[in-house]
Amino acid sequence: MLRLLREKRVRDALAALALLVATAGLVAAPGEAIEGAKDGLLLCFNVIVPSLFPFFVLSSLVVDLGLAAYLGRALEGLMRPLFRVSGSCAAAVALGFIGGYPVGARTALQLYEQGLCSKTEAERLLAFCNNSGPAFILGVVGAGIFGDSRVGLLLYLTHALASLLVGLLFRFYGGGRVGRACGQRPKPIRTVTLPAAFTGAVSRALQSTLNICAFVVFFAVVLRLLSAYGALSALAELLSLAGFEGEWARRLVAGLLELSSGVASLRGSAQLVGRVSMAAFMLGWAGLSVHCQVLSFLVDSGLSARVYLAGKLCHGLIAAALTYLLTRLFPLSAPVADYLAEQTESIAALDFSTALAASTLAALAGWLILAGLCGFLLRKKCGNAA
Repeated sequence: MLRLLREKRVRDALAALALLVATAGLVAAPGEAIEGAKDGLLLCFNVIVPSLFPFFVLSSLVVDLGLAAYLGRALEGLMRPLFRVSGSCAAAVALGFIGGYPVGARTALQLYEQGLCSKTEAERLLAFCNNSGPAFILGVVGAGIFGDSRVGLLLYLTHALASLLVGLLFRFYGGGRVGRACGQRPKPIRTVTLPAAFTGAVSRALQSTLNICAFVVFFAVVLRLLSAYGALSALAELLSLAGFEGEWARRLVAGLLELSSGVASLRGSAQLVGRVSMAAFMLGWAGLSVHCQVLSFLVDSGLSARVYLAGKLCHGLIAAALTYLLTRLFPLSAPVADYLAEQTESIAALDFSTALAASTLAALAGWLILAGLCGFLLRKKCGNAA
């Protein structure tokens, strides 16, 4: 079978067959496709654009104005021993935890394109810098799905810890000694003027945001069609043959494909430990939709997508194991009110202006903190040199 798939004719034939099936599915169920597209566009307007666009602008300004380079020189002694990446990569790690998917991955790619890290270092960074933001885990998953802020806090802590553990694991990726040779002077920090940096940051952020919205709408349609034709149930049945119970198999399939649908399926009152552990895996894995968003950035970069996917799989497995262990050591009570399980829609349905204002303020605060830290470190370095 694998030998046949290596032949170009077979791959082309399968691709043509898949396109024909997809076209037939759209023609046979146009109503489902339209409803899926509407759901995807609503999600983009209310959540994706206001939450990601300001952080995309922030990440570009951090790199173009030289803040990442200044921060990198100060944190070289921390990032290099722990993760075997340059100190500049700390900006991608921080923005990845604050801004959520796929801000960290995009920042890592910018650092690589600016020459602030090598190809191997960028691939190591991609394995653990693309993480869920605290608002989604604490608000949507913790308060919305499980109705318990303690669950959200536990998930965020295990999510962050698992990400750092993946970074420590992938420090061995690539082999050899990667880093600046002893005695070699660091490259001068290249920056652009503020107007040029701001103009470029806004235009690139808009392009990246629209690119992500396209994938969100596409997967919303795909998931609606797969559900309508029973394909999701069929995949769940295949997983049930491997030992998964039917309900858990359906939840896992949804989470493997699309994160928000997966975590939304974890509502319920029974087996809290199992549902929380599966939520931790879904948050670490992030879903095929997020992966396509990240891979769209990596198409022409030359960076390995396999390293990124392996890192996300490890992230999900480690996060699930840590969460299961902690919930066994410190038991959590079940949700106290049924209405809290319906908060996902209300949180995701914030009006555009409110969500955009909150996200912009968070991005501005992050930029000011990074700028202040770089200024402090620079003054301290100049004082020591004097």
